[in-house]
Amino acid sequence: MSPLDWWVLGAYMVGTLALGLALARRASGGMEAFFVGGRQIPWWLAGTSMAATTFSVDTPLYVAGVVGTRGIAGNWEWWSFAVAHVVLLYVFARLWSRARVVTDNELSELRYGGTPAAILRGTKGFLYAVVLGAMGIGLAMLAMVKVVEALELLPALGPDLGAQARLWTVAGVSLLVLVYAGIAGIWGVVVTDFLQFVLGMVGAVLVAFFAVRDVGGLGELVARAGSWEGVDLLAFTPMEWNGGILPTGWSALAGISGSTFLAYVFLQWWSFRRSDGGGEFVQRLAAARTEEDAERAAWLFNLLHYVFRTWPWVLVALAAVVLYPDLQDRELGYPRLMLDYLPAGLLGLVVASLVAAFMSTVSTIINWSASYLTNDVYARFLRRDARDAELVLAGRIASVAITALGGAAAFYAEDVTTLFRVIIAVGTGPGLVLILRWFWWRINAWTEVSAMVAGFAVGLGTSVVPILRIDDFGLRLLVTSLASVAVWLPVMLVTRPETPEVLESFYRRVRPGGPGWRRQRERVGLEPLGDPARDALRVGAGLALLFGLMFAVGGALLLRPGVAAANAALALAGILGLRRLASRSRPS
Repeated sequence: MSPLDWWVLGAYMVGTLALGLALARRASGGMEAFFVGGRQIPWWLAGTSMAATTFSVDTPLYVAGVVGTRGIAGNWEWWSFAVAHVVLLYVFARLWSRARVVTDNELSELRYGGTPAAILRGTKGFLYAVVLGAMGIGLAMLAMVKVVEALELLPALGPDLGAQARLWTVAGVSLLVLVYAGIAGIWGVVVTDFLQFVLGMVGAVLVAFFAVRDVGGLGELVARAGSWEGVDLLAFTPMEWNGGILPTGWSALAGISGSTFLAYVFLQWWSFRRSDGGGEFVQRLAAARTEEDAERAAWLFNLLHYVFRTWPWVLVALAAVVLYPDLQDRELGYPRLMLDYLPAGLLGLVVASLVAAFMSTVSTIINWSASYLTNDVYARFLRRDARDAELVLAGRIASVAITALGGAAAFYAEDVTTLFRVIIAVGTGPGLVLILRWFWWRINAWTEVSAMVAGFAVGLGTSVVPILRIDDFGLRLLVTSLASVAVWLPVMLVTRPETPEVLESFYRRVRPGGPGWRRQRERVGLEPLGDPARDALRVGAGLALLFGLMFAVGGALLLRPGVAAANAALALAGILGLRRLASRSRPS
């Protein structure tokens, strides 16, 4: 890092802080203003913020590690969530918008009633904010420490003070994030997210450009990375294809197994705790101005996340394999390329892009976790008559508390892997119940409680406990999902359904489609605002469009014209299908 690089990095951090503070007044109007921006955030800001939130400091390092060890097909570990995100776009975005909640957890007492609903809301509010929120911040801090070490930032400023000094440095950056996230609320988060996402993409493209140029261009990169130590790094799926048209079986050179691939595509996206779009995404959708804006925001996120962001990272990962064949830790290929190939000034810009990724993730976790503590714990159970100014103050105090807990998690955690496994374990299992609660009246609060507890227990045991640990991801996910169903289904059948008053009130507010609400529809005399059959067709067309675009771009960049043409045709079919379905849905 030259002096110019340090000036670029410093200017970015000061500018971000100033922008966040300038938006402080927008957060002072009450809890809705602080956590959902008064429901006035434009769709393009909401969608870009969703993309920035999923771009953490360790994400490009993660992709470099995946491609370097398992090939491009290994990215199905996160590509598979595209199914859930397209379902979110055409099914859940509008449902969440109609629910008019501040947090997704608030839905617990809209969909269910009585003491079980209150217990569920309070438990999830505390667990997700204090436990998951703190671990999420701790995970981001530990990942940032790894980047600081790889880029050798602290030795450039003076003597090496050890690992604790590096962690204190990252904690200091987190405090800077806390200033604008705790004062400006969601407006400060989404506006800085927009700038941080743009900076992150510019950084990724710069690294890819200089690295591929040094290899000798795309043709040389593809030729040298075609088969690496017995793994087909360039395969998009772990399948063999007959003339590129029909699959004939699993490839012996694939970096992931067939069972793992099937688990990614058919299990992972609906078994996780955000299967219906819950979490930070709901906060962005709830902040959008209209249902249509929520749908636009979801589409923008999908395009940015899967189509535009995938391939710069993949190209960097392939270049790192070719240029550093003896590198033991493939994740370090990304920062090493930065140090070796970026000129002064641009290196500072790309380092700033990684700091931006860290800040966008931490600011989102701070605001989201504080919304749980404020809306679902403090305002619901401690101060139900609290005024707006008091709730805003409570949100700011909660932001400080969550940041402090995240710092403690980072200081006391042994490694990133353990934290990551615990987070996944907490979240796997209840996904199917979270989907069904929108479409079937019989799901009750005890069903969701039992699914959450069972998924946590089995997931934790098979991920962390040595005796019970299942190393094959596909098998572990299948065991967790089936065990959860085996618990919540009997619980649902032996417990009472929600009262007619609760069910009818929820139906009036959200008006979901499908036969699962026929009784409530007849009682209240209101037709549903959704058509599940048409929505299913839109999901299919949307997936064709999204994956077609993603693999068409990848095929073009990796000089595979047949793959690019076939997927471009698939994307075109998706566009035509969506347009036809849209014309059918318009009133005459």
